[in-house]
Amino acid sequence: MPLDNDALEKTNRINVLHDFYGALLTEKQQTFVKCYFHDDYTLGEIAAEFQISRQAVYEHLKRAEQVLEDYESKLGLVDRHGRLLAGIDLLESQIAGLPAEWREPFTETAAKLRGAELPVATQEKQ
Repeated sequence: MPLDNDALEKTNRINVLHDFYGALLTEKQQTFVKCYFHDDYTLGEIAAEFQISRQAVYEHLKRAEQVLEDYESKLGLVDRHGRLLAGIDLLESQIAGLPAEWREPFTETAAKLRGAELPVATQEKQ
């Protein structure tokens, strides 16, 4: 069954929050968030795998979501990341308007900025 837009947005948001703050969750919360939001397991599949109730899985996931959102509300790293990427996008479009012979050093700097702005979890995957 395909996800509706709200469910897809929530999944994407939790995955991004997890990239930034996942290491701050308990091991069980990390595992359940990864299984449910990244690997697309159902509550029942996770419950069967860990021999607990679906309700227990649901409660772990809800608590993990709350913790991730709390970290973001306090630290704002995901929001900051979005603002910085928008600035890098603008910089790159301005670089494109420069004469060709001037572009290379600025393009390299923009690429370094873009790479430095990735969360550590994302850098490790690449």
